[in-house]
Amino acid sequence: MSDTTIDTGTDQLLVEVRDGVGRVTFNNPGKHNALSLAIRQALPGAIAALEGDPAVRVVVMTGAGTKAFMSGADISEFGAQRTTPDARAEYDRSSAAVAGAWHTLTKPIIAMIRGYCLGGGLLTALQADIRIASPDARFAVPAARLGLGYGIGGVQALSEVVGAAAAAEILFSARRFSADEALSVGLVNRVVDADDLEGAVMALAQAIAANAPLTVAACKAALRELRRAPEQRDLSGVAAMVEACFRSEDYLEGQAAFAEKREPRFRGR
Repeated sequence: MSDTTIDTGTDQLLVEVRDGVGRVTFNNPGKHNALSLAIRQALPGAIAALEGDPAVRVVVMTGAGTKAFMSGADISEFGAQRTTPDARAEYDRSSAAVAGAWHTLTKPIIAMIRGYCLGGGLLTALQADIRIASPDARFAVPAARLGLGYGIGGVQALSEVVGAAAAAEILFSARRFSADEALSVGLVNRVVDADDLEGAVMALAQAIAANAPLTVAACKAALRELRRAPEQRDLSGVAAMVEACFRSEDYLEGQAAFAEKREPRFRGR
């Protein structure tokens, strides 16, 4: 698989594809990778490009440097973007477009987290299917210290991962939680020493990339539908994806590889 770079239109968002793994880097280190307007505007197109690239089987999101995954929204932009009702509405629309773009990504997403993961950064990490952090990671939703109204979408996303009681403490206290505390409430899957974090995340990404893409996509779809209310779940759509796995060339390849005691070579068809 060839390496490619996706032009996002801003140097604050870097996207590259290597060996089946798309890497999204929030590159605003002067502000601890804050979620700026430039990043919000660039993300939907970048995510769509990753979704449309058949070479991409897994996406890893991370922050530039070692100080932060993402420190949240760029507070210096609030005066212009989150004060008047019209400005807030536009901010909410752009945020919804980003969230919607992450939601349409059918490929597994891993968040590699070092340092600050705060506010909008935490919401961004919650878009991932798997979150792996280093011991220096710190998590918080500081809205209650800023006087911001916190939308139900963010509350729901957090409570679905950590439960209502843990979400209440995170939201009400606005305090920073350590990586170990985040692990204890299920906010992250693993805590890995900083020196080993990159290797651990990429090893997991490569392992997923080597698996049958149709099977992985069906599992992700099922997990997505389970987050919906029962009456809103597209069970027939998931069942069709499961059936497609059994009818695929990859299913035959998996059986052949098992019988021949070799690694399978899945092609996603």
